[in-house]
Amino acid sequence: MSLKYAVLAALLEGEASGYELSKVFDVSLANFWPATPQQLYRELERLAQDGLVEARVVQQERRPNKRLFTLTEAGRRDLDAFAVAPTRRPTALRDELLIKIQAMDGSDPEATRALVEERASWAHGKLGRYERMRERLLAGRTEEDYLRDTDRVGPYLTLLAGIAFEEENLRWCGRVLTVLKQRAPLG
Repeated sequence: MSLKYAVLAALLEGEASGYELSKVFDVSLANFWPATPQQLYRELERLAQDGLVEARVVQQERRPNKRLFTLTEAGRRDLDAFAVAPTRRPTALRDELLIKIQAMDGSDPEATRALVEERASWAHGKLGRYERMRERLLAGRTEEDYLRDTDRVGPYLTLLAGIAFEEENLRWCGRVLTVLKQRAPLG
């Protein structure tokens, strides 16, 4: 999948500048589709050229003018078609840390432990952000009430996937650290 559909989906929330979209990606989409601001700006330009988003310029005082993007009807139709099309291939995990773990035998166990502890720290941080986002979405309602009454359930469901992913990261890190501790006398 290209970044195209992630950007179109982000614009379902309403009009946004490239900067605002990069914040949306950081907060709500990064758990499953990360993108740099430069990638977002390039994609927005392509989408505008293809007629899938529309841009308007907003004049600002003491700041450069900003462009706000909205989803066009053609963009919405394209996104709707994408949403119901079969997935082309299953998710593939590409993770540099897993390569390092695969190759760790014979290396410094303390360095490996530090890498895993760093991953656990990142997972804790992301999980905390996701939980705060969940609380903001629920706004005091039960999950059942929210899921029954909200206009758009997709953002919440993808947030749950991010939470589950980070919880699993933490479980895996804990297991790896336990194994490393148990093996320490062997090294």
